[in-house]
Amino acid sequence: MIREEYEHLEERLLSPLACLSKNSVGRAIPEKKDPYRTDFQRDVDRIIYSKAFRRLQYKTQVFIAPKGDHYRNRLTHTLEVMAIARSISRALRLNPDLTEAIAVGHDLGHSPFGHAGEEVLNEKVKEYFEDMQFVHTEQSLRVVDLLEKRLKSDGTEVFGLNLTHEVREGIAKHSKGLKDLKDFSDSALPSTLEGQVVRISDRIAYLHHDLDDAIRAKIIKESDVPEKVKKILGDNNSKRLSTIILNVIEESRNKDKITVSTDIEMAMDEWKNFLMEKVYIGSEPKKEEEKVKIILGFLFDYYMNNIEKLRDYLHSHPIIIHHKDPVSYLKEDKRERVRAIADYISSMTDRFAIELVQSIMFPSPIS
Repeated sequence: MIREEYEHLEERLLSPLACLSKNSVGRAIPEKKDPYRTDFQRDVDRIIYSKAFRRLQYKTQVFIAPKGDHYRNRLTHTLEVMAIARSISRALRLNPDLTEAIAVGHDLGHSPFGHAGEEVLNEKVKEYFEDMQFVHTEQSLRVVDLLEKRLKSDGTEVFGLNLTHEVREGIAKHSKGLKDLKDFSDSALPSTLEGQVVRISDRIAYLHHDLDDAIRAKIIKESDVPEKVKKILGDNNSKRLSTIILNVIEESRNKDKITVSTDIEMAMDEWKNFLMEKVYIGSEPKKEEEKVKIILGFLFDYYMNNIEKLRDYLHSHPIIIHHKDPVSYLKEDKRERVRAIADYISSMTDRFAIELVQSIMFPSPIS
């Protein structure tokens, strides 16, 4: 099917509230339309074929370096968000391609070691410049706009995926931190319903899989789940997931905002607070996060004092567009040095960061 036919299908089949591909605000740099893919389908492909997307499989979701093959990582989290968001989106007759593009791109800027790594990088950039910050949502946008490369049809390689406005906005506004759902104003929401679907699907996904992983790790038991959560949402994880998804669909159908009923929202917030108390803060596996401060803190300071060690990386960083000798430039410009080092460290996988510290700290054996 060629693109025009697909766009016509969207117009006939999707809800009047859906964001149609042909009505996209477009890309920062205008491009010739693809002959058979819509703009949003094209964005999905650009993200999935990126290196940043493949690295997600070796980045922590919640538990650092768990023993066992069934714990979630950042990639499986992303896929579960996509699956939930796509189900809701299809039921509401929203644009499934836009939903999928936002979902697969939403966590591309996550650092190694999950939110613990994000906190360390934020502390380090602020240590050098108080007005700087490292936030994974902003970094996700930086990855798709600047850091990731793509090959154009003429064979030239350029920086930035040049995604559509709607996908970029959905990525930028997907996060809620650990706040209650009621604590957000409408201005914090993405302008498209597809973006709002991904936003709530992110919360649904991590409530579901973080509890599942915590039970697998024997940190908590199913019987520990608050009675109110079980009474409203269901007495097992599968029922709870289905209850919330169904409620989002029923409460949002033919409305211009994605929402859940008050009782479901309260139960979700209680579930989140339960995980925060029992899993996210102070549990035995989370004590490993102290080592994250040592690993990433060491790397940050090491490269601040030895920026020439990043010579190869900097030649594949967009800084090379304007500075042919990026090492000399960064030795003079401390602020840009902090930014480039944050880019480098945040792109690492958990295992790469650990191996890098070992290679710097310990002598290599003679073979």
